[in-house]
Amino acid sequence: MKQTAPAAARNRDPIAAVLAEELPGSGTVLEVASGTGEHGLYFSARFPQLVWQSSDPDPDAIASIAAWRAESGPPNLLAPVMLDAASGHWPVAAAAALVCINMVHISPWAATQGLFAGAARILPSRAPLILYGPYLEEGVETAPSNLAFDESLKARNPAWGLRAVPAMDALGHDNGFARSRRVAMPANNLVLIYRRV
Repeated sequence: MKQTAPAAARNRDPIAAVLAEELPGSGTVLEVASGTGEHGLYFSARFPQLVWQSSDPDPDAIASIAAWRAESGPPNLLAPVMLDAASGHWPVAAAAALVCINMVHISPWAATQGLFAGAARILPSRAPLILYGPYLEEGVETAPSNLAFDESLKARNPAWGLRAVPAMDALGHDNGFARSRRVAMPANNLVLIYRRV
């Protein structure tokens, strides 16, 4: 039932360091595309003042999240909900922040479009939408490992692949968000932070 993702253990502390600087002091954090549930388990324990709402569109992921929560979840980690980012109807009506880790490149562009549209519906002014993963940047040489990863993703599904930061910024703008920060992370990843204008 419980699933593990080795990358979650590797990247959770660098991500948590950025979250500590960007998350609000209270409220609900919606994590979209929570995967195995290991990030939510770790971050909810790391930020006990916040309520952590995990979500995923995959029933197997939901089962894994629920299993981790049942085994060792803190009181502020809510039961996971089924959520398809591309859908116009989310089961969460409001949140103080939205976190999305490693979804944008492993999903169709429609999921990222839905992510920003959904964030615009549920986040208040100045609330953060925090994205983590590999991206393509103008004027920055892409690491060979990321180029190979991009090719492998597109081979698995032509609708997948690394997204360009300018395209992310434009999508954010179209949905009432402006990028407030870019943080270089280990293993050629980035954190992109957008806030409601």
